[in-house]
Amino acid sequence: MRKYRIFLIVSALLMLTIAMLGCTNSSSGSSEKEEGDKIQLSFFHRFADGANKQYFDSVVKEFEKQNPNVKIKISSAINDDYKQKINVLLGSSNPPDIFFAWSGEYAQKFVRGGKALDLTQYTKEGTELSKQVVTSQFGPYTFNEKVYGVPIIMDGKAFFYNKEIFKKLNLEVPATWNDFIGTLKIIKENNITPIAFGNQSNWAVGHYLTTLNQRIVDPTVLKNDYDRSKGEFTNQGYVDALNKIQELEPYFTQEPNAVTDDSAINAFVNGKAAIYYNQFNQIPYIKPAKFEWSWFNFPGIEVGKGDPKELTGASQGFMVSSKTRNPDMAIKFLNFLTSKNEAEKMVKETGMVSSSIGAVNENSADDKMIEVVETINQATGMNVWLDTALDSKIVDVYLNGAQQMMNKEKTAEEVMKEVQNAAKKVRESTE
Repeated sequence: MRKYRIFLIVSALLMLTIAMLGCTNSSSGSSEKEEGDKIQLSFFHRFADGANKQYFDSVVKEFEKQNPNVKIKISSAINDDYKQKINVLLGSSNPPDIFFAWSGEYAQKFVRGGKALDLTQYTKEGTELSKQVVTSQFGPYTFNEKVYGVPIIMDGKAFFYNKEIFKKLNLEVPATWNDFIGTLKIIKENNITPIAFGNQSNWAVGHYLTTLNQRIVDPTVLKNDYDRSKGEFTNQGYVDALNKIQELEPYFTQEPNAVTDDSAINAFVNGKAAIYYNQFNQIPYIKPAKFEWSWFNFPGIEVGKGDPKELTGASQGFMVSSKTRNPDMAIKFLNFLTSKNEAEKMVKETGMVSSSIGAVNENSADDKMIEVVETINQATGMNVWLDTALDSKIVDVYLNGAQQMMNKEKTAEEVMKEVQNAAKKVRESTE
């Protein structure tokens, strides 16, 4: 019995010793993992091809080079695919640490869903981001006075025009809607397509409606309706805006719903159309044109209640997952991405308009790009694209309806009735 007791005591001491050693080794291993293993970040964006993809690949490599303890897994998808994939990924147990997001309602839905990290502390006065990024560009990523996104691109939309055609036909840049319609009539009478327009992907008509709604509808009404908890869309101005699309239709590319946006750009670049409603960040696609070109803002509408000096467009940028294990390192990467050196590189290599202070300059950009920044800075306000400003359930009904209207399948009144019904359902879901 005594031997048995001694055996039990010895066994217990041995097990205790092993347990203590195990704890020591486990602690040592954890420390080594923190110091020896690389910090893992995942980065998902929509710049999936060409110079844009090459730029972001190079940024990641350079950041990893300067931070050898970090490994970034980078992935991308084109716009429509991106919108689907990011929703799935953010709903998973392992979402990307850093992800692209258009601003406005598109970004806000991630905030409401608890998917995005509050970045306010990283963007307040005195931080690197506050010193590097144009302050106004944080606005479309700010909700309830908290910042949730880091803008890297600022963008706007204007009518690009063939200066040689305008000169040949003795045309002036139109200042009002009536002037614009008169200009289009003259161009068409000379057997030239006035406006290149491809609406196979109906976001294109959405960009027209973004501006027309702003130009026509009272600003207070517009702001109220774009709030998903209040929107009714009963104002006559929305019907008037759709009717303006129909007024333009005789001057668009024939059967625009069957035409891609790429085809529309090509028609303008090849001199087959006089005007194209284009984003500034698409200027690289315009540069191959063999003629002189410039742009003018969407004309003011005589009966409209909105400011004709506002510009349609918004910032684009990145958000950080609320589930990230390395928020400080994610911000360090975004600091690097928006630094002047990297931002200048982006401007030079991609032609995108950086939202970083001073990134667009004579060393990184040509005169056109510098003029773009001046145009954006001179605007009295910015209008976020309709397809990212509104709840997606409203957007789908709105843009599909506008497309059907252009096919003569619905009237403007019928489209807005469906929009009102969709807005009511969204409004009720917020109560």
